[in-house]
Amino acid sequence: MKLREVELRRIRMPLVSPFRTSFGTQTGRDVLLVRAVTDEEEGWGECVAMADPVYSPEYLDGCADVLRRFFVPALMSADRLDATSVAARLRRFHGHHMAKGALEMAVLDAELRARGVPLARELGAEADSVPCGVSVGIMDSVDALLEAVGGYLDAGYLRIKLKIEPGWDVAPVRAVRERFGDDVLLQVDANTAYTLADARHLARLDPFDLLLIEQPLPEDDILGHAELAKALTTPVCLDESITSARTAAAAITLGACSVVNIKPGRVGGYLEARRIHDVCAAHGVPVWCGGMLETGLGRAANIALAALPGCTLPGDTSASDRYYRTDITEPFVLEDGHLPVPTGPGLGVRPIPELLEEVTVSSERLS
Repeated sequence: MKLREVELRRIRMPLVSPFRTSFGTQTGRDVLLVRAVTDEEEGWGECVAMADPVYSPEYLDGCADVLRRFFVPALMSADRLDATSVAARLRRFHGHHMAKGALEMAVLDAELRARGVPLARELGAEADSVPCGVSVGIMDSVDALLEAVGGYLDAGYLRIKLKIEPGWDVAPVRAVRERFGDDVLLQVDANTAYTLADARHLARLDPFDLLLIEQPLPEDDILGHAELAKALTTPVCLDESITSARTAAAAITLGACSVVNIKPGRVGGYLEARRIHDVCAAHGVPVWCGGMLETGLGRAANIALAALPGCTLPGDTSASDRYYRTDITEPFVLEDGHLPVPTGPGLGVRPIPELLEEVTVSSERLS
């Protein structure tokens, strides 16, 4: 293919309810969408960076800038382009995985649409639907948490993930276990909120039979996670620490984790995400697909990834109405705790023009 034009579109999506984690509270999501127009088709990508650099060093304005000044010109200068060559062409530019991932996603969508191939098939998916979990933010009270968890279980979600931080960890987990029983698949996510000095405190979560504790320590503390894993019976899962197949292999070899959360945007795209899946499968380490409050575009791609055989745990691939009253694509609706894997070419979904326009803040075209 030849890349003819790239559109950078900023949209604003209000959330159904505030979502609080250890690094802040979101009431809406500012999103950077990337539309790649080739001489054969067009495709869409979604940048998962937040407005502020609190989850990772990347942030939306920075992603738009590096795409505009470096990444898009580098791809447009290529006489021939396919999705597998995007990472190689951008390799000389350090970092910026989320911006790279969004651009690769758009090129991949365009390429697969031109070929008539669904993303799930391209990645090697084997399932036609995926089991769904839900991420529950930090609440103002335990009573509010129990009400929220009860609602998600009633809706059919198969796994509950509780966001935790110092001061909001053992008590809410105990309350959920006491109210809903030991059969509920339950895990926690700290988003780097603890240090190795908290190992004894985190061990107080062991009696609650959690599936895993996700990213308890800072992302660069791989050795600390290895030490923590020895002190806990709860499996340690890494999220922010995993930025490539290479870092996944290193973390597994060092004993820093026994489960991996794959977020495609965080690792530079869905092709690297598949490589991480394959590395983990080779080591017998289960993986699952994390979420970043994506619109229907990113959600469709995440579902395709979650259908890979090594994704043996329910991911954060919640239904559209978990976060948005109105999505920009046809909504994904939970059915018996599962979401269907898109079967159309590429992502299998496109933005609905009138819905997209309603939430658009700005748009610029690069050609």
